[in-house]
Amino acid sequence: MDEVNPAVRADSLRERLIDAGVGLVMTEGPASLGLREIARRAGVSHGAPRRYFPTHHALLSAIARRGFTALAARFETATEAAQTPRGQLRGLADAFLDYADEHGGMFELMFRHDLLDSEVHASDAGACAPDRPRLREATLPLFARLVELVTQDRAHRTEGDDGPSYDSAPPPALTAAALWTNLHGIAVLRASGSLPLAFPGAGEETAPLVTAVLDAHLGRADA
Repeated sequence: MDEVNPAVRADSLRERLIDAGVGLVMTEGPASLGLREIARRAGVSHGAPRRYFPTHHALLSAIARRGFTALAARFETATEAAQTPRGQLRGLADAFLDYADEHGGMFELMFRHDLLDSEVHASDAGACAPDRPRLREATLPLFARLVELVTQDRAHRTEGDDGPSYDSAPPPALTAAALWTNLHGIAVLRASGSLPLAFPGAGEETAPLVTAVLDAHLGRADA
């Protein structure tokens, strides 16, 4: 029988633990993500997770990274067909809210930074950690893309003599942060069933709110 490379075996078991955690959070939410239950679902001993993840937070971060990777793929797909930065921003906003609606448990975990490790500390690194991507490396590019699109939208709208002036506007990063905050708020209000309180008659419909958010922070699309 061929021997299995220990590093390959470790990677396989590590991914099995993450897979188990993803399955749990998708079906039962973040509260289900205890180490013992993840280990049971993965078919390993309850002490096994500690061999591959130095802390419980490190394992939760690896699970959340899967969510950010999936969200990034949705962003890419949602912006491919748009012809303008504003169209891309609209696609990104819709993709963000669709993901939150379809995968509420994962979405909640992804933004529970009290539970997640954004950095890998040297004292906790372990033998396999130096080549492992940090959660921050999955999240920051998504925000950077939003900042880029806000910047492009301003440039697109100021082309020609009659375009709006952004001399007194906040920096693109601040506008992007405000957009992200508003979208996240819509997602949370919808998930809690409180959206009709903020927007009577809306039901689960978010399209008018998204339009209002984009117009408020970027100017009316038809202006």
